[in-house]
Amino acid sequence: MSAKNPWKTQNHSQFSLKNSWKSMVIYVMISLVLILCYLSPFSLPTLTTYEKFSNISSISIISSLSSNSPSTSSSSPLQEFSKGHDDLQETKINEIPTTCNYTNGEWIKDKKGPLYNGTSCGTIKDGQNCMSHGRPDIDYLYWRWKPMQCDLSRFDPKYFLQIFEGKHIAFVGDSLARNQLESLLCMLSSISTPNLVYSNGEENKFRRWHFPSHNVTVSVYWSPFLVKGVEKSKDQDYNTMYLDSVDEKWGSDLDSIDMVVLSIGHWYLLRGIYMDGKTELGCHAMENVNCTDIGFYDAFGRAFNTSLKTIIQRRGGKSKGIDVVVTTFSPHHFEGDWDKFGACSKTMPYKEGEKEIDGMNNVLRRIAVEEVEKARSISLPNVRVAALDVTKLSLLRPDGHPGPYMYYNPFGDGIKERVHNDCVHWCLPGPIDTWNEIMSDIIRRWHTS
Repeated sequence: MSAKNPWKTQNHSQFSLKNSWKSMVIYVMISLVLILCYLSPFSLPTLTTYEKFSNISSISIISSLSSNSPSTSSSSPLQEFSKGHDDLQETKINEIPTTCNYTNGEWIKDKKGPLYNGTSCGTIKDGQNCMSHGRPDIDYLYWRWKPMQCDLSRFDPKYFLQIFEGKHIAFVGDSLARNQLESLLCMLSSISTPNLVYSNGEENKFRRWHFPSHNVTVSVYWSPFLVKGVEKSKDQDYNTMYLDSVDEKWGSDLDSIDMVVLSIGHWYLLRGIYMDGKTELGCHAMENVNCTDIGFYDAFGRAFNTSLKTIIQRRGGKSKGIDVVVTTFSPHHFEGDWDKFGACSKTMPYKEGEKEIDGMNNVLRRIAVEEVEKARSISLPNVRVAALDVTKLSLLRPDGHPGPYMYYNPFGDGIKERVHNDCVHWCLPGPIDTWNEIMSDIIRRWHTS
């Protein structure tokens, strides 16, 4: 009898034992599953995870297309999902909201400062060149407007000139329209030098520049009422405005203008008589004159109404479109008499909540915005209209005016109790550069929408 191999017998026994344990474990697991199914019945999902994602991607694709565009794709579901996912990512990267609320925001510190200075730009009006006139502080140059609900891109002079290549931009209005124009010229001249090609009128009230690098023309039209009018003079100490007709000094050039910026306000605070054709409507602040005082708010709104309607009527039906920007009222910051020392001597912006738009500033701003909304409701597709709402951001900048530095070295002979101050216009460079930054951002959103 042969001897048994002890190692063979041992292995066989272990194998049998393992098989027994495996069988028991399997039986226990099956029993547990059956018990759970019995106690907690469930239904199978009607959509798989893949199908759910496929539906989500389909919704994303549909929302980005016109509702009138039927799908003609014959791609597989997987290809459709991949395509939808890629489109969604691209939209997130490139999407720019078509509108931005620039009204509410705050001034924040900005280390970069302006694009130009008092010596690098040759088109600054002497009375706004605060740096060259000896203003000692420079902190007012290092602030940036930050809207609450959107991003305001920095002014890009190259982009602006490219957008308006071969086109004509016109600023129409009073001296603040001219102030804004001169700010834009300086910002653009940081990369391209303009040539003055036309000048006419007292104090160069009608001027035109040309940027040969991009064939861009920029003009200013002196028209403090926008409508037809007769300005006060030595012989007549009040203004006369014909609210039913635009001032043809700019109106007659509408066919050659691609974008017009309208900016008025302060001249309406002066004494005036308002006409509709030959009919007298009323007057403002005309003591000892036989007329009905109706204030100036209605006349102010009527001037915008007539101007915007005229632009739409004359350009709305033509193939060549026009863009219209209405700059809202810019408050002054006089504290006391205009010729008193320290009339506007603040060197810092107001903080949010420290100064609110109220009274006349609020009413004039609201009127301009309302007239823009009326124009937008009746304008044709090739006429775009927008409000450049600068009232609040300007109200918060009492530090941005020339004050006594409207003249060179005003305290060269010592500080005097009486000194001329400009607390209406803005230093260049200064806060008014933000107006053009916002205007450029409006245009950018127009072109990317």
